[in-house]
Amino acid sequence: MTGTTGATGTTTTNTPTTGSTTTNTPTTGTPGTGTPDTADGGWARTWGASPHAPIKEFGPLPSFADTTLRQVVRISGGGQQLRLRVTNEYGTEPLTIGAARIALAAPEGGIRPGSGREITFGGRSAVTVPTGAPMLSDPIELSPPALSELSISLYLPKAVESPTCHAMGVQTAWTMPGNGVDALTPPAGAASLPLQALVSAIDVRAGTAATTIAVIGDSNTECSGTTPDTNRRWTDRLAERLAELDGPTVCVSNQGISGNRMLNEGLGDSALARFDRDVLATPGLRYVVLAIGLGDIGVSYPPRDGSGPAPEFLAMFPGEPVTADDLIAGYRQLIARARARGVRVYAPTLTPYEGDEIFTPEGERVRRRVNEWIRTSGAFDAVMDFDAVWRDPAHPGRIRDGFHAGDHLHGSDAGCRALGDSIDLALFR
Repeated sequence: MTGTTGATGTTTTNTPTTGSTTTNTPTTGTPGTGTPDTADGGWARTWGASPHAPIKEFGPLPSFADTTLRQVVRISGGGQQLRLRVTNEYGTEPLTIGAARIALAAPEGGIRPGSGREITFGGRSAVTVPTGAPMLSDPIELSPPALSELSISLYLPKAVESPTCHAMGVQTAWTMPGNGVDALTPPAGAASLPLQALVSAIDVRAGTAATTIAVIGDSNTECSGTTPDTNRRWTDRLAERLAELDGPTVCVSNQGISGNRMLNEGLGDSALARFDRDVLATPGLRYVVLAIGLGDIGVSYPPRDGSGPAPEFLAMFPGEPVTADDLIAGYRQLIARARARGVRVYAPTLTPYEGDEIFTPEGERVRRRVNEWIRTSGAFDAVMDFDAVWRDPAHPGRIRDGFHAGDHLHGSDAGCRALGDSIDLALFR
């Protein structure tokens, strides 16, 4: 078979090879034939952060009463209009938003003068989001180019019970006293928060056909080992490469949650439970990447000699140990649900983790068996061989030096860039 040489290997067609991105013939359905630009009203998701309930083990959150919450996000594809999705999906009481503003971001939580736009909901500047629900804003007349950083400010006049959040997103937020949605910079009394909250997505209307890649995964999709506030996730690198291409806009929505699992609840609902909301309901959806499963293995087979994680850590992950067959069955469920939406389904192989405190040879055997199935089963439309990109040639169970964040599990800035560079962009054309 012929192929094109990429940054870290060769892209081939129909022939699984170690160290490459492999394209397989679809085994069922006719994926990728939908017209999301029509079906979704011309909207495509350009940024996402999967919502979940507050995690008590991470400590209490502010009450947010009479507080402005300001967050910065970098979108993937640009467009002529935006809309914001706010979320109270894990709230225990209605969420009151007194005012909301979006603008082009400036450093340290600032906004660029003259770029601010009011965010309204049904024509109103203030809104109450029902308990357990999300809410879409009205279209916003702001036309940011691809890879723009946007500042979102929400004034919260009342205390927020059980704020829906997204922890460990390697992005800083700020809280300011009172209504500060128009403040050009956070005042001296502003406090920083290492999380995102109450906002779960931004959609873009590009004026031309736009599509979205939705990636569901865990901490190695969220890239929790990268430098905060620098957009060094592998999905960010993929978005950068896509933005350089001519042709229709292709956006990337990162739906990773650190500590997430495919089959059981952990930090956040399981991938099987949240797949419809976080992936299949994505406006403009054309491609799905299933980057999940390593967390299931790690907490199923921890060391039993006292050298592994603390019992309090493992208690955060209920459920029986999973087998390779369990994970394969889970992948097949996600594939079937994605194919019913008419989209293409890709999967990275599971990356090495020997050297991390949760590693055991038993878990490594499961990882290798699952990877063999991902590479050879033909179940996916393509395979992204992340294992081959990261593994140490002299010690294949470990991540090579420089590619992990010091814990032998999570990617460093360089490691996540290598993953983003290894992906064949032809998969999204």
